[in-house]
Amino acid sequence: MKGTMTAGEVHKQYNEIVTAFRKLIPDPALRLTFSRQVDGYMRQYALGVWQADNASAITPRHVEFYNAVYSAGNPVPSALYWEVATGVAGFDLFQPPAFFQDLLRYDRMKGTTLARRFADQLTLVLLLLAAVDDVVSESEAGFVNSCNDTLLHLCDQEGLRADRPPLKADDFIARRPVPPPSPAQPQREEPAEKKEEGPAAERPKLEELLAELDGLCGLDKVKSDVKSLINLVKVRRLREEAGLPVPPMSLHLVFMGNPGTGKTTVARLLAKIYQAIGVLSTGQMVEVDRSGLVAGFVGQTALKTQEAVQKAVGGVLFIDEAYALAGTDSANDFGHEAIEVLLKNMEDHRKDLIVIVAGYTDRMERFIHANPGLESRFNKYFFFEDYDAAQLMDIFVSMCRKNGYALSGEGEGLARRELEELYRNRDENFGNAREVRNLFEKAVARQADRVAQLDGPTREQLMELLPQDIKP
Repeated sequence: MKGTMTAGEVHKQYNEIVTAFRKLIPDPALRLTFSRQVDGYMRQYALGVWQADNASAITPRHVEFYNAVYSAGNPVPSALYWEVATGVAGFDLFQPPAFFQDLLRYDRMKGTTLARRFADQLTLVLLLLAAVDDVVSESEAGFVNSCNDTLLHLCDQEGLRADRPPLKADDFIARRPVPPPSPAQPQREEPAEKKEEGPAAERPKLEELLAELDGLCGLDKVKSDVKSLINLVKVRRLREEAGLPVPPMSLHLVFMGNPGTGKTTVARLLAKIYQAIGVLSTGQMVEVDRSGLVAGFVGQTALKTQEAVQKAVGGVLFIDEAYALAGTDSANDFGHEAIEVLLKNMEDHRKDLIVIVAGYTDRMERFIHANPGLESRFNKYFFFEDYDAAQLMDIFVSMCRKNGYALSGEGEGLARRELEELYRNRDENFGNAREVRNLFEKAVARQADRVAQLDGPTREQLMELLPQDIKP
């Protein structure tokens, strides 16, 4: 099976990581020592990672990855299969590289943090190599963490203080996919996993979720589109059961509209709806934006994006302001790398992962059409229109009711006029429900200042919002 990354891509990322760290070393002699030694040590540690993964046999792909570990200016390795396999079998204990003591001495003299930063770079490289089979197992992550801990312990012994939390491998652990049983062999029954008990274990009922959707203010077109999508999925299931052909269909979605129009709320409901109709196994929603996928250091973006995807498998990955991933053509921007990792995972997990991208209408259109891979996977668009003045008032009243407040007659009239004016004067930055929430929160703050001056306020006075609370 073709892996997520090629050996060429591994070499590119490895070289970028090493080059980035090399640039951090101010001392020329120390920089030269590091450059000469680093590749050999990293290849040695790769053998240790693969030895830790007892569930995986050494394959030609391991050899390709091993020979991809070299940085600019150093010789290209040409190890054979038996050399790598023998090296994995014979790996003993992790030993810090010789140049690490030089880093410690330099940090001690100059007050820098090179040694701790190298521990993070080592973790990145080993995670990159652990994913040779597209999975970072618990045993591999344990080995990576033990290497990191050994280096950090040496830093602690020298009294070198940390300037950031250490990078750990735990967040990158992924379950190894279990292959289906061979037709020639009977499937062994595995002991059933203990099911979670209580309400959390119950699959939400579709009728309840649709009622919750219908209860949202406005969004008539979106509600209609959601119900059509549900019908489409149901009919596809019936056709499958009847033995009829089912054309390929993507369930990934594009949510287009201004802020505060309910995109995130609908996405959460859709995750549960998809679970209720059997499209998704767990129905959770993982919400991220560019900062949740793109890292600031070379080599980290693929791992960070992969981590977000793994958390979302079984549910929905919701990417807000997704157009920011492709907002620049700079060589130092890693947004495009995040997109490529996303596209690969959307294919790999196509039966149990839904991706919803959201943002302003015009920017999302440009974003989707900027990449053929995005165009082919995102072909369903939901348009979230701005709320009108009456709907904004409904939202305001709903906020009051949910939070135990009541508008006086005059207060209601003033709130309605305020929202009508807000709607008339809206521009491209109009925040819809966010604007309503701002109005509500300011009214609550003014009411608190007013009521605090009363001597023994009644229950009604504690709840009532007057015109002076709405607008001073």
